[in-house]
Amino acid sequence: MLIDIYILALFLVIGSFLNVVAIRLLNKESIAFPPSHCPQCKHKLSVLDLVPVFSYLFLKGKCRYCQTKISPLYPFGELLTATSIFIVYKFVGLQLELIPALLLTILLVISVLTDIRKQLILDVVTLPMLGLLIISRLLIGSEPFWYYLLGGVVGFALLLLIAIVSRGGMGGGDVKLYAAIGVALGPWMTVMSLVLASFVGTIVGITLLVLGIVKRKQPIAFGPFIFIGTLLAYLFGYDIWIWYLNLLW
Repeated sequence: MLIDIYILALFLVIGSFLNVVAIRLLNKESIAFPPSHCPQCKHKLSVLDLVPVFSYLFLKGKCRYCQTKISPLYPFGELLTATSIFIVYKFVGLQLELIPALLLTILLVISVLTDIRKQLILDVVTLPMLGLLIISRLLIGSEPFWYYLLGGVVGFALLLLIAIVSRGGMGGGDVKLYAAIGVALGPWMTVMSLVLASFVGTIVGITLLVLGIVKRKQPIAFGPFIFIGTLLAYLFGYDIWIWYLNLLW
């Protein structure tokens, strides 16, 4: 129990760092310099200002120096990172497969954080992570290396086809992201990931439309649904597939 608490705390810190990565890359800034500061008053933040989640709650969502409201996306990113990495860690365990699993999870988290902010999935994140996933799958995996490369091709081709048919409804960032997802999952689970992401996205989109939160043809970030669909496919894909076959027959 204490080990799990320690690991969760560590993952919260990682989440805080991924927030910084997402924001600074979107703004085309260095992720190392300058040190963490309030974007409004530029005051350098102290350690007390940077405790993941708890600083946000303690400061009541405001900068301690200028009282500017802090975006709730900060604690959201920290909690998203901590919970998703922790679930993947507990599911996979301490084995080599944890390496590609964590690479995939970190890529998905950063993609969510950039997509919900500016509806962008950044090549500067996706392409290096794609390279790392290819290297990891060359050495780690229950299937032959070609299987994971085929997954990358399938993921890229499917999203490219959707992007062409939708005439810009799907961005180039999503296409490259799915190439990386394909390398991590292989072809079958990549297809399931897209089906699950589309299903969840449709349900959420219809709900938001009915509630009047969004309007018809208003673009919605697809990154969060890719995140959900991909993790579900990675963690429970075969169980979902067996359940579906049983449902049919």
